Amino acid sequence: MSKAKKNEFRPDDYVVYPAHGVGQIVSIEEQEVAGLRLEMFVISFEKDKMTLRVPTARASEIGMRGLSSPDLIDRALETLKGKARVKRAMWSRRAQEYDQKINSGDLMSIAEVVRDLHRNDEQREQSYSERQLYEAALDRLTREVAAVSGLDEGAAQKRVEDVLMSRAA
Repeated sequence: MSKAKKNEFRPDDYVVYPAHGVGQIVSIEEQEVAGLRLEMFVISFEKDKMTLRVPTARASEIGMRGLSSPDLIDRALETLKGKARVKRAMWSRRAQEYDQKINSGDLMSIAEVVRDLHRNDEQREQSYSERQLYEAALDRLTREVAAVSGLDEGAAQKRVEDVLMSRAA
């Protein structure tokens, strides 16, 4: 990964923070932390009602990135049409892998989790933890699709669900 340039991200840009998903840079401000003056991105996650401050020098090191290209969004949605790949490992191990994929911030990995955990109406019920992971991955994917496509989250969620339902047909 390239070192973060001072002007790689600007206020009002949408970014993806690996552990939290899509947020918007509200401002860039200087702050004194432990006697050092640091330049910070102030990122707002509107849906979570959360504000995060990230040192500008560490942004790319942490894995913060700009939104995916529309082409990558299309590839991620295409991934959803594939057949679910469920390993035969213990659930705790699979859950850990799914959680790592979700928190990696990588759109394709998140799409794989959605694909693998999606259940049709006629399939068996999901456990609570399966449903939690599925909803977390679906939320991250939907937010990025919405931000890139310029749709509201409801329309983006419908687009993702339509793709998931099309594979069942």
